[in-house]
Amino acid sequence: MEGGSGRRKFDSEFKREAVRQVVEGGRPVAEVARSLGIHEMLLHKWKRQYSEDPGDCFPGRGHLKPQEEEIRRLKRELENAKQDREILKKALAIFSKHRG
Repeated sequence: MEGGSGRRKFDSEFKREAVRQVVEGGRPVAEVARSLGIHEMLLHKWKRQYSEDPGDCFPGRGHLKPQEEEIRRLKRELENAKQDREILKKALAIFSKHRG
């Protein structure tokens, strides 16, 4: 957990341990949340994220899941290709004027 202004931030290890206490420990979400000093709905959210993707559920601050990283890379590549196409269109228009 990190201190700071406003919202508290929890590292992936803290989240995994909280979820483990519920899933493997069989403790109620409300009890675990109370003992850790977090809101019950937050723990429900972490538990849902864990059940959807146990391996990559909490990638950490500034890190993306592999699929999200690939999507980001492909979007960047697509934007570059669009810019290249626009440059080529403009160049073609310029050269077409000089030929005619």
